[in-house]
This record gives sequence, C-alpha cells and structure tokens, in this order.
Amino acid sequence: MEHFDVLIVGAGISGVGAAYHLQHEMPERSFVILETLESFGGTWLTHKYPGVRSDSDLYTFGYGFKPWVGPPIATAGEILKYMGEVIDENDLGAHIRYRHHISDASWDSGTNLWTLQAENLATGEQLTFTTNFLWMCQGYYQHDKGYTPEWPGMDRFKGQIVHPQTWPEDLDYAGKKVICIGSGATAATVVPAIAGDAAHVTVLQRSPTYFWTGPNRNETADMLRELDIPEEWVHEIVRKKILKDFGELTTFALTEPDMAREALMQGVRDCLPEGYDVEKHFGPKYKPWQQRLAFVPNADLFEGIKAGKASMVTDEIETFTETGIRTKGGEELEADIILTATGFNISVLGNIAFSVDGKPLDLADTITYRGMMFTGVPNMLWVFGYFRASWTLRADLISDLVIRLLRLMDAKGVQRVTPHLRPQDEGLPVLEWMAEDNFNPNYLKRSMHLLPKRLDVPEWMHTQDYYTERETLPAANLDDGCLVYE
Repeated sequence: MEHFDVLIVGAGISGVGAAYHLQHEMPERSFVILETLESFGGTWLTHKYPGVRSDSDLYTFGYGFKPWVGPPIATAGEILKYMGEVIDENDLGAHIRYRHHISDASWDSGTNLWTLQAENLATGEQLTFTTNFLWMCQGYYQHDKGYTPEWPGMDRFKGQIVHPQTWPEDLDYAGKKVICIGSGATAATVVPAIAGDAAHVTVLQRSPTYFWTGPNRNETADMLRELDIPEEWVHEIVRKKILKDFGELTTFALTEPDMAREALMQGVRDCLPEGYDVEKHFGPKYKPWQQRLAFVPNADLFEGIKAGKASMVTDEIETFTETGIRTKGGEELEADIILTATGFNISVLGNIAFSVDGKPLDLADTITYRGMMFTGVPNMLWVFGYFRASWTLRADLISDLVIRLLRLMDAKGVQRVTPHLRPQDEGLPVLEWMAEDNFNPNYLKRSMHLLPKRLDVPEWMHTQDYYTERETLPAANLDDGCLVYE
C-alpha cells in the first residue's frame, strides 16, 4: 500500500496540468498520477487515424503557463511533443505510473481517505493506493471503443468497417472507395487526410454540421514574432486576443443566431463552386453553438470536394449492402471501406466502481457543485472542460480552485470537504446536467442519464461559459455553505 496526499487519475492534458500546479504551488504535497495507457497524452495518444489534429487553437488549448510556438491547429504529434516538454521541464515524469488500471475507489469517513485498487498491467501485480484527495482527470469519453450504431445489414458488407478511434495500423485505403459516416470534427479531419490517396471518399451524414475555415496561422503571432517579442508575451497577447474574438463570436451566435448562421453558411459558399447545394449539405437544423463548431484549416475538406476527391451525401441509412450502403432516399453508395465517425461513449469517472462509506456511488443521484464536485462525495473533484472553448481553459481554472481549496482546508485544520445543498437550495427543481437548448450533441444526449444533476443556480451547475467562469471561479467563495468542512 502506498499513500499520497493527492492522487491524480489520468496523464492527459488535464492530469499533466494538475500535476504542474501541485508541483509549483504546493510543493510540500506528495502526489502521483495513475495512467492506464503506456504513455502520456490521452486523446492524442489513443487516436491514430490519418490527419488527427486539434479542433481548438493551441494558444488556448495549450497551457497558460507554457507558450505555444507552433501553428494554431496542431497535429497529435505536435501536441504530444509540447506535453512531453511540460513533463520534462518540470520533472513530472517521476510522479507518473503508466499502465496502472484502477478498478475500484472507496471513501471511508472513519479515516478520511480514498482507497484505490489498481493493477499494474505490465506485471499483473495488484496494488492498493490511499489518498487524502482524489483529482479525476481521466477525460469524459471511453478511449478503448468508439460509438457505432447498429444498422441493418452490417454483417452483409464484404469490406471493412472501421471506427476512427480504433484505426488499424495496417488499413490500406489507397485506391479504395471509402464511405465516412458522420460529419463532425473527426470526419472533417480524416476525410481530407485520406482523400488524396483513396479512389473517392463519400461523407454520408444524417444531418449537417456547422463548419468554418481559415488559414492555419495566426497573423498577430506572426507580427509579434517579426518584432522579436518574447514568446511568453506572444503567447499571452495572442491568447487574450483569441479569447476576446471567440467571446464576441459566442455572444453573436447566441444573441443573433440567424445572422450567425448566415455568416457561417456564406463562409462555406465561398469555398465551394457556384451552384453547390450548401444549404442541403452544410445547413444544420440547430442553432450555431448548440453543438461544437468544426474548424477546417486551409479549407482542406472543401478543397477535396472541389477536386472531386470527396463528396457529401445527406440522407439516412436504410441498410448496409454487400458492396456498400443504400440510403433511405434510394441512393446506392459503393465502398471498400466504411468509416463510422459517429462519435464516442461518455465515460463517467473512468468507469471506476466508486463507493462512499460502503455504499456504491451512482453519480446520477448527485447534484454537481460548479460542474466539478458532487453532493455527498467528499474530497473528490472531476475535471470536465468546455465544449465551446478549449478544454484546457477550464482545466487551468479548476487547478487554481483546487489549490485554493486545499489551502483553505489546511487553514481550517480539516481533513474532509463535501458539497451539500444549502437550506436555500433545498426544494429547487432538479434538472439534467445540460439543458438541451444550451448544448445538445448526440453523445451528450445519449448519456445524460449517467451524469449528475444540476440546479438553476450558478453554484450547482456546469455553465459551459468560460467568459463568465474566468471571473467567477477565481472569485468563488469556497466558504459560502455549499462546501461542508469537517
């Protein structure tokens, strides 16, 4: 059995950031990171499909403490290199245990400790860890298997069916006809990456996605570098400008959705031949920002369509056939390979079996405190980032809040902190984690029954609003009665 003051689950973007903050701001605290995979990186390690890249700019997806010096939209390899530098420059590697899979986590109010059961996947050894504070940074989706719906006739198809999340290393698509089901960020990445080598790629979507495009460069950063401005300043200035611009875009989209929709649609029209049916293939039924906008750097997806290497089909699937797919509209689509870029399955707390004082924990029975802690669950916090802004922005904000929380516990001389509803919160309507008219991608709707509940009160919800939280979280009163210290 090993004991640590803080135990971090996951060595992805959130876990590495959490470790940095602990190392620099509370060096007296012992901590460890347990990671199931063989290395750091999370998403950027597990996703192997061609062209895999960020769909957020790295000036905001990167850490606030580490300047980003590459192109705004980065490849998985570039992101892993950046994270590796953070680990090496801050001596974090000694704190990370790779290939450690956690099966159970139990809280004991008698000892005020979490006890975790884990397996060293390299040796098969069964291990036990105890910790005073559990910091869940495992992400929000299952890494080992993506979401693929069951369609009629899938067993009849003679070719290969591949989910991009589990892309085979030996998949040969050169000269092959490929159908890519789905039109989100994954499709927008993989289609242009393979279109040059495939015979043809057909994007089959049930409904369109909002796309926007631009060059994969930042003019402000380029200008500042020409002036020999230090990279730390470049990073901070560009980061602030991007956040200001995106704040204005978000406000515009939410307050003037029709105008925002038309602006996005016009941007796509400008990239495609005159007469192309943009409304049919790129005109979603939902409002802008009710789902994540997909960025297409250098218009590469649209360039593939213009060149005749890729095409869009907007229809539903009637059945798979031996040679491809037949749509409900009667179109026969031929394929050698079918890619199911159909999303992922949400992972609630890493699919670890949690219990509190011997009682199994069902997170759906709790109410979230600021989208990071949960009623009745002591000394545990889950990093859940933003959908409309870069995930890391919230991870950084949460890290600062955790440091404040741990210091406040020290000052109070307590060992336990647990979210509880205040008297004024009792009796308020209990709502789902996210309102459908706020943010409604299918992966979230499919999993809403697994997630905690919320109240229509800022302290008891995940607002998804970075532009409010960047002010409210640093100023949050951690002694306002929502958190009970013992």
